[in-house]
Amino acid sequence: MRDFPSCFGESGVQVADSSSSNSAKAAQNLVTCVYQCKLRGRSCLITVTWTKNLMGQGLSVAIDDSTNQCLCKVDIKPWLFSKRKGCRNLEVDSSKIDIYWDLSNAKFGSGPEPLEGFYLVVAFNQEMVLLLGDMKKEAYKKIDSASIHSNAIFIAKKEHIFGKKFYGAKAQFCDKGQLHNVSIECDTVDLKDPCLVIRIDSKMVMQVKRLKWKFRGNHTILVDGLPVEVFWDVHNWLFGNGMGNAVFMFQTCLSAEKLWNSQSVFDPSVLTCSYSQRFRDYQLQGLGFSLILYAWKNE
Repeated sequence: MRDFPSCFGESGVQVADSSSSNSAKAAQNLVTCVYQCKLRGRSCLITVTWTKNLMGQGLSVAIDDSTNQCLCKVDIKPWLFSKRKGCRNLEVDSSKIDIYWDLSNAKFGSGPEPLEGFYLVVAFNQEMVLLLGDMKKEAYKKIDSASIHSNAIFIAKKEHIFGKKFYGAKAQFCDKGQLHNVSIECDTVDLKDPCLVIRIDSKMVMQVKRLKWKFRGNHTILVDGLPVEVFWDVHNWLFGNGMGNAVFMFQTCLSAEKLWNSQSVFDPSVLTCSYSQRFRDYQLQGLGFSLILYAWKNE
């Protein structure tokens, strides 16, 4: 998970990367999901990245240990007519890791993440660690084990979204929680005083006026009775001459008061090393969920 930005970076970075040289690469249709699991009784993170480009769909699976050391990574290159079904068998420290996938009948929406008709399985020494998709019966046949239940917990998601004025995504703010529609509205064209509005399931939960003065900030909302800290950085939208993207992070924390009161000063434009590690520690303890949205304006 070394490439997961902002709250999981190895060093303090700005919430938004204003470098235009990375714009083309960063603007690809991409969804990254992070799951916490147990391997040999120790916490590990499985990062699943779905991509979509002119060559077709792509998939990668990476497993990191609690020290951020990559144990293994499998890249399944974009496909049009091949590699929709297969497996990879790896050996890490005398242990066997198997990755199975079947997307031959998968149905996709506008994004790169499959909606139904697929499975993705990660097994450790024939014990199921992660199971994604709705084809569970087919997936169970791949595992010769009494344990057919995934122990993984969904803890973070990064997604690139596109629009002109409206941007939308779906998110569960806790593992196996209710699926919500997240919508962001911001019209920055020829407006002297742009306004930022965020809605959850069509209900407005946050509004930022005088956005040119408040282009970065944070605010707490409630979702499913849980406090969710919302960070935003729309500097590139307002002052980037049409280049770059805005970034929004939704951080759920069951101990939000303890987390935020532990430091007296927080600069929303920079997530320092201490905060990066603090976010990561809370995620590994299973106390929260992070959603990061990169919002790109369509021409």
